[in-house]
Order: sequence, then C-alpha cells, then structure tokens
Amino acid sequence: MQFKKLEEEDIFRLLPVMRTQTTRLANYAPGTAFVWRKYLDTHYAEAEGCLILRDRYVKQEYFYYPVSPEGDEEAVGRALDAIEKYCRDENVRLHFTAIPRDKLPALVLRYGSELHLSDIRRWRDYLYEKESFQNYPGGKYSGQRNHVNKFRKTYPDWQFCPYTSADAAEVRAFLEEYAASQYAKEELYADEEMKGALALTENIEKLGLSAGMLRAGGKIVAFSAGEVCGDTMFVHIEKALRGVPGAYPAMAQAFAQAFCGEGVRYINREDDSGDMGLRKSKLQYLPVALLDKYNIAVKRTFDSLSEPPVLETERLVLRAVAEEDAAVFAAMDKDEELNRYWGACWRDYAPKKPTDKWFVKDLRNDFKQKRELPLGIYLEGRLVGEVVLHRFGYRSEAEIGMRVMKEWQGRGIAREALLALMEYGFCKLSLETVEACAFKENAPSVRTLESVGMRPCGEDEKRKHFYKTAAM
Repeated sequence: MQFKKLEEEDIFRLLPVMRTQTTRLANYAPGTAFVWRKYLDTHYAEAEGCLILRDRYVKQEYFYYPVSPEGDEEAVGRALDAIEKYCRDENVRLHFTAIPRDKLPALVLRYGSELHLSDIRRWRDYLYEKESFQNYPGGKYSGQRNHVNKFRKTYPDWQFCPYTSADAAEVRAFLEEYAASQYAKEELYADEEMKGALALTENIEKLGLSAGMLRAGGKIVAFSAGEVCGDTMFVHIEKALRGVPGAYPAMAQAFAQAFCGEGVRYINREDDSGDMGLRKSKLQYLPVALLDKYNIAVKRTFDSLSEPPVLETERLVLRAVAEEDAAVFAAMDKDEELNRYWGACWRDYAPKKPTDKWFVKDLRNDFKQKRELPLGIYLEGRLVGEVVLHRFGYRSEAEIGMRVMKEWQGRGIAREALLALMEYGFCKLSLETVEACAFKENAPSVRTLESVGMRPCGEDEKRKHFYKTAAM
C-alpha cells in the first residue's frame, strides 16, 4: 500500500468517495481535508476499495477509519489489515484519529485491551437539527431571533445572495478584511485556518460547495460555505465583520434556509478548538450532540518491556549483547557470507566508519525504540550468534530471525535458541503467531524452521514463509 500526499486535484477526483462517508464528523468531509491538508500533512491511499486518509503531526502518523463507498465492513476489515501491514513494513506505530463512536467497538474487539483511548473535548464537533437554524423556534432561541430582528431593522436593505464565480474578488476582499481583525486576536490556528478558507473559496465550484453572502448597504458583511455529506450539512466557513450586530445568527439562518433542503437532517458546525468564546457561542445554539472523536494508540505487549530478558536453556543463555563482546558482534555483523540471508545490512544505516561499540549501541537503540527484541546467543559464556523477534504486529504477531557464526554451526544451537525465544514470545509476550521466512536456496535454515514446528504458509519469488501459533 502506497500513501500519496493529498493535493487539490486528488480531492477533486475523490469527491464522490469522500461524500459517501456517514460518520457526520467534519474530519472526513472533503472541505475539511482541503483546508487542513497542508497543516496536517495529509496523505491518502486506496486499498480494498476503500479510501484511507493519514495525517502526520508531532512526528507521528495517524490513520482515519477507512471509508468504503458501499459501506462494506468486510472491505473495511481488509483495509485495516493493509494499514497494519504498512505499519509493520515501515516500522510505524499504529495510531488512529477521529474515530467515530459507532466504530469504536469494532476496533476494541479487533485489538483487545491493549489500547489507549482519548476523546479530547476541544475537537468534538457540534451537531444541530437543521430546523433549529432555519426557524430559531421557541423561547430557547429567543436571543437568536432578537439578534436577527435587530440586524434586519438596522439594515433594512439586507440581502442573502447565493455565491457565483462573479463574486470571487469581492468575497476575497471581505475575507481579507475579516482576517485583519482575526489575526489581531492572535488565536491559535487562526492563521492556518484563514489560509485554508481563502483557498477553499477559490475552489467553491470545483468542490461543489454551497455558499452564500449576507449583504448590508450593498457590502458583504458575512459569508458562509459548506457541503452535504450523507444527511449532514458541514459548515466549513462562517465569517462576519465585527461591529455588525446580528450578522452571525442572520447568516446562519439564511444559509440553513437556502441550502439545507430535503435529505439534510443535521448541521455540523465543527469544533471549537478550545476557544472559550467560540464554545459559548456554539453552546447557545443548543446542539443535539457533541460528536466524539476518539484517538486510539494500539499497544503491543512488547511495548511495555523495560529491558531485554535473560533466557536459559540446557546449553545456552540468551541475553542482551554485552559491551565487552562488541568486537565479536561487530565481526559477526560484518561477515558478508554469514549475513547473505539475514535480510538487513548495516551499511544501509551505519556511519561511514562505525566503531565496534556502534554495533552494540544500534542494538540497544532498536530495543529502546521497540523496533525489535535482539538477544545474543551465549554458549559457555561465549557469544556465538543472535536471535531476534522483530516486525511486531498489532494482532499479536511477530517475526523471528536467527544467525549463528560459522564456527559454531551444525551443533543444534539455532534450533535451541529459536525454541527458547518462541516459548518466551508465546508465554511472556502473549504472541498468538510467530512468523519466519527463509531464502529458498538456504536449505539449512528451511530445515531448522521445520524442526521447531513451523509450518509453511506460502512463498514468493525468493523466500519460503512459515508460521507457528501458540496453539500448535
């Protein structure tokens, strides 16, 4: 699965798919992706007939719940498989973002108890019944009605006009005027949001957005733009000039009356970003729900391991490679004939002239970053090889690898070390499956994997693949 940076032309092409989303969360709407894609470094992939979005911030990748245009949950399951494989192959930690409440049970069942959940208040979307804005009904909306009446009385020549391309320059001038006061407030994300809003207005027709302007005295005093996905109108832009009393509630009502027709049940007015003034305003319109957006970090039992274990067998001790064995380990790592089938080469990531200690330090770092669990194989106190669990997955699986120095081969050391580490993986790390692969021409490795009870499960052009479960 290949991720590609989400550009304008991609959003235009993906509009039909993105608008099939039924989460009612603004994060999945095309307009939101358009506004925030640069700030969030949004990428996308298409797998199993699903669209997968991915953001990156604070050096961490966050995946959205896959969107299936047909609502095919089996396809979504296969897309989640593809995300997990991507994370294993690229050594990326599995994090989800903006997961709607109704999708949470499926992910909890999929990953078990090894989850960290957060549902941050400032990012929850405000959801309203469309009639609330169209009519401002009853005593609970008397304040909004009073503000609208004041606006209309103050500006008897007011007009609401649907946007056309002829209005582009005037709308941009309005937004720039609005931005001057907005920037002065120094609100968090204000600059980025305004850049996105300006770009959005330049593509209203391409994105198929609904947009309109509120005029007073012939001048634009408020502007709004949004889009319908499923049964929900997402309001992406709603701006009004300061010093024009009642412009906001008048704009919100006129927009809802003009564009929230049959088939629209709700209006999503997005989050408040933790701005207390904005929060107070949104609450005054009496939302029917604050939509949860769960962030999920999927944990592996390996993640909680603070230090490498020490495992003992009849003849061997498996433990972290000692500093005093740095020269022996470095020589083993540099042995090209031995490592012809190892699958990784130190030259790909080492400095130009690495010291012996660098090789051991690299092992320590791999464990610290939870990329792998490497253990030296010791026989009678001497380092004779290495056995490693790596490519830890998120369904309780990992891959095992092993190498023994040439002078120590043919003594059953590899088999003994593999059995010990697999037992540890199943019993202490709660692995369900241990995987392995061997080059087809590496007959000794194939025989060793078979001797520890691993079963073949396929092959590619170069390798044979094996697996063993905790139950067999």
